[in-house]
Amino acid sequence: MLPFMANVSDAVLVVDDDVAIGKVLGALLEQRGYAATLVPSAEEAVRELDARPYDVVLSDVRMPGMDGLGLLDHVLARFPGLPVVLVTAHGSVALAVEAMKRGAADFVQKPFDKDEIAFVVQKALAASRRARTALPPAPLNDSDLVGESPAMLAVFAAIRKVAPTGSTVLIRGETGTGKELVARSLHANSRRKDEAFVTVHCAALPETLLESELFGHEKGAFTGAAQRKPGRIELAHKGTLFLDEIGDVPKSVQVKLLRVIQERELERVGGTQTVRVDVRIVAATHRDLEAMVASGDFREDLFYRLAVVPLRIPPLRERADDTARLVRHFIADFARGETRPGIRIDGDAVTLLTAQSWPGNVRQLQNFVERLVVLADEDVVTRAEVERELTRVPSSMSRGAAGTDSFPPGGVTGPHLSLDARRKETERLLEEQDVQIEAAGGRAIGGAVRETLLAT
Repeated sequence: MLPFMANVSDAVLVVDDDVAIGKVLGALLEQRGYAATLVPSAEEAVRELDARPYDVVLSDVRMPGMDGLGLLDHVLARFPGLPVVLVTAHGSVALAVEAMKRGAADFVQKPFDKDEIAFVVQKALAASRRARTALPPAPLNDSDLVGESPAMLAVFAAIRKVAPTGSTVLIRGETGTGKELVARSLHANSRRKDEAFVTVHCAALPETLLESELFGHEKGAFTGAAQRKPGRIELAHKGTLFLDEIGDVPKSVQVKLLRVIQERELERVGGTQTVRVDVRIVAATHRDLEAMVASGDFREDLFYRLAVVPLRIPPLRERADDTARLVRHFIADFARGETRPGIRIDGDAVTLLTAQSWPGNVRQLQNFVERLVVLADEDVVTRAEVERELTRVPSSMSRGAAGTDSFPPGGVTGPHLSLDARRKETERLLEEQDVQIEAAGGRAIGGAVRETLLAT
């Protein structure tokens, strides 16, 4: 009698560059009732996981290209809750133990026993099922939003409720928290998902150009208007229009936006013909719109039309538990790319990154991880390399080893600093820069940079 029998639906992805060993593992699992699929590399496993769902991954550690640890990081970031069991030789047991600290479900030592393989896989599946029943489901049709903190689970729940309704949504949150990702998730989970998602970065366009970009223009409407051009609102017909930084829209344009929301119609710049549009509007801002309404800088009627469903995205400091998961998610993205294929990060480096504050939120963390990947000496980002990069860029991130912030939130140009204080801090930093430039024989260049920055 076979001691460990699987559910018929349990699918195991076996990853081993030694095809003979992989076939043996697959045969052992199929004898126990699992549906086993064998792939010869971690890269192929990534493609297979994207193609169809699996219940557990059983992977060798030592493989050319992306190794088992790199695959583990990918799975943790991309498929939360999917257990990974590592198969390791005698000499790599310590590495497997480290992998378990980072999130592996278990490991099996070579040469392996067939009953041990079945038991470990069964145990990993049971733990995975218990975890899935304890957590709400992730947002549908979205793989870019990452997090399991209570704050992010609340965001996911809101997306699931709001996305199918078609209601106007106002996304609030600090810079770098991922407001556009949330907007895209709302679209991807809506009934309009097969139509256009059109983005307008309102803060990046001057008033005259913003009006033309939003509403379009007729031929001859202004100098250079050689032909009729549809605006972004028309291009988003039947789909979703994302208005990023809606707080930067001038009042003259606010009036026209209000008409679009209320009447579902617009007129192009220089035109008289009314154009009917069917578009869902999702807006985002980091500004205090209520204060802008009170000061007269933002129309109250437009504010209430936009904020039918307000959705707040928490800053990273309110979801610090997600930092490690985000780091591994970004590393896995780079490991799949062309810049540093197979790159991974060790546990101590992740711990140090988690100990920092990130005033620029997820965007700042992502940029910092990219810097680590680009400048890493080997295929493993170490704690020493994180420490090195933390000392190179003045910031308010450090609440780790030193225990105090090197600079106030926002860096040397933080909004709470006086102009004089910012100037003095900039002078000090530029003096340090001059020393480095002078050592390279470039004093004149350093002085020119100093004069230019201090003049701003």
